[in-house]
Amino acid sequence: MGAVLSVLTLGTALVAPASAAAGLKPAPAGTRAMWLWHTATAKPSDVLSWARARGVKEIFVYVDAKLPSTPATLARVRELKRGADVSKIRLTALGGEPEWATDHASALTWQRAVLGTKLFAGSHVDVEPYVLPQWQTNRAGLVSGLVKLLERLQAADSRPLEADVPAWYGTIPAGTGTTLADAVLARVNAITVMSYRDTAKGPNSMMDISTDFLARGSRAGRPVRLGAETAPLADCVYCTFHEEGRTRMTTVLSQVDAAARAHPAFAGIAIHHYTSWRTMRS
Repeated sequence: MGAVLSVLTLGTALVAPASAAAGLKPAPAGTRAMWLWHTATAKPSDVLSWARARGVKEIFVYVDAKLPSTPATLARVRELKRGADVSKIRLTALGGEPEWATDHASALTWQRAVLGTKLFAGSHVDVEPYVLPQWQTNRAGLVSGLVKLLERLQAADSRPLEADVPAWYGTIPAGTGTTLADAVLARVNAITVMSYRDTAKGPNSMMDISTDFLARGSRAGRPVRLGAETAPLADCVYCTFHEEGRTRMTTVLSQVDAAARAHPAFAGIAIHHYTSWRTMRS
């Protein structure tokens, strides 16, 4: 297990050691990762060429629990893995459903299946229970289920576990004296904040909504990656760089790199996602 977490309970305040940030160092400017959702159709050589040209050092590769028994997709991921090893790019298995917050068996089956292929360095989960109707009627149950899920995934495999999180988890109680942000940080090896905004600094910017998690990650001794969106979002145009284009995004993310380096936990920026990043205007 990547971290000793078995003594932590949902109702216990999580207190990080004073030296937690001592082992952290901000990522160099330009450190990038990206989500790859359309694994079954993306050409591995194109994915890797794009990644190398843009300094991407880690790819979150979406795969489902049927991967070992899906020959065509498995062959593509094996090809991607061979090229990634040559390019020194890390591959992690991406998966997640909102229902996993309570359906732990499906999540554990997924992790066991995909990591069993030995193609991935770890797990990267995107579990968003707040989209479920129960978030309004039984939020405490979903919060408790999500925290327990992360504990169980962590305990089931020694490889690193990373989780995608919204920036506002610090406002959600998770038992006496703690928040969902701290509870998640205590049970994973790293997080990626879905800090989807199209400005670097100022009100409602990437830094504005991410500073809380960067500070919490530094106290907890956990790396914190920030996320940038490239897909079109009609209901939130300020959440994506789709309208601004790649050149403007590059400028803004450089500003984020510079600002976020004040936090030891800063682990670079992940781009969501490969397909929309490629097709957005320059």
